[in-house]
Amino acid sequence: MTSLRKNKTLYIDKEAASALELVSTGLLSPVTKLMNEKSSKEVLKTALIGGKSFPFPFILAPSGNKNREVLASLKKDEMLDIICEGKLFAVLTTEETFEIDIKDRVKHIYGTDDLTHPGVMATLKRLGSLAVSGKYVLQNRTANVNIINIINAKKAISAKHTTALVMAVNPLHRGHERLIRQALEGTDLLVIFLLKPYESANLSYELREKSLEFFINNFLPKNRVIIVPLENSYIFAGYNEIIIDAIVAKNYGCDRLTIGRNHAGLGMFYDCNSNKSIIDKVTGIDIEITVSSEFVYCDQCTTLVSKNTCPHGQHHQISYHADSILELLEVGLLPPAVLIRKEISAFILAQLYPKRFKSLEKLYYDTFATKGLLEEHSEKDFYLELMKLYQTTSLT
Repeated sequence: MTSLRKNKTLYIDKEAASALELVSTGLLSPVTKLMNEKSSKEVLKTALIGGKSFPFPFILAPSGNKNREVLASLKKDEMLDIICEGKLFAVLTTEETFEIDIKDRVKHIYGTDDLTHPGVMATLKRLGSLAVSGKYVLQNRTANVNIINIINAKKAISAKHTTALVMAVNPLHRGHERLIRQALEGTDLLVIFLLKPYESANLSYELREKSLEFFINNFLPKNRVIIVPLENSYIFAGYNEIIIDAIVAKNYGCDRLTIGRNHAGLGMFYDCNSNKSIIDKVTGIDIEITVSSEFVYCDQCTTLVSKNTCPHGQHHQISYHADSILELLEVGLLPPAVLIRKEISAFILAQLYPKRFKSLEKLYYDTFATKGLLEEHSEKDFYLELMKLYQTTSLT
């Protein structure tokens, strides 16, 4: 579907649309519009906008021959319809168009232009070499209900401090739970930004959200925790991810950001005779960034511990690698409860493998001790009972 008006049209994907929406709602401030060539060069040089950190130029340069033809033909102040998934998404007033170096753009985002990097390859495919700048207006824009929810939650508990966590919980494991609890201990309100979408091959956003909601509703003071969906576009990738996270969290009203010790963007570098991290590059963003300990299960302590406090060696410690736990679930195995809460494992497996068993009721009554009453049981019930047998120790 194209616009019914006579404006020229530009076609973008959902990833670009989500970034444009963040700016339009003020969540990427100090960015307020698509940058022109002069502003882009200044950001590349200083990594600042108005004295505040922003790691790379905010531009729109979609791929495709048709898009390039349209961009090349634009004149100053010409109106441009931006189409996403067949619908009019925004109308832009053209300021200028200019050439960009695609590989240089990717390098500023990911810290590398190595084609073996999955993010680099994906971004190169969707980037064009001609960018357009100017102010734009979203069509059919609605109020950001998440901002309203955070404001109302703050008022309800008179929160003085609001902390942000940016997580994929893919899946939600015991390490995530401990990180959430630790963050909640030092704040009044905790906002968990749940990445959406994540990857098509991984657990869906809805599945991850329901897992997180189960944990919050049953094991945390739920009036002190809010889940906010955060579109996981390419601007959040690479070694600048923490800076963008801090900017978004601040603009959502958070004054603190907690990140895990093993966060992918938390690289160390040597500068001015001292070790520094990307956090030391954050300028002008009034938010306190805390790096949490890495949590492991120690078979000597027989509990979940911080690496900073556990005296035993790495050979006694089980790390919480979400990708490995996910692999167990994807092949249909029930992970041990020490890795992931049994209720969450049961819920995920029941969703991943619906109607898995030929005769669930027969299998249920043949396998578990029952009260002799004929009752209907779900696949989730089956996995929960199976976990109880796994945890039986008298014959082990």
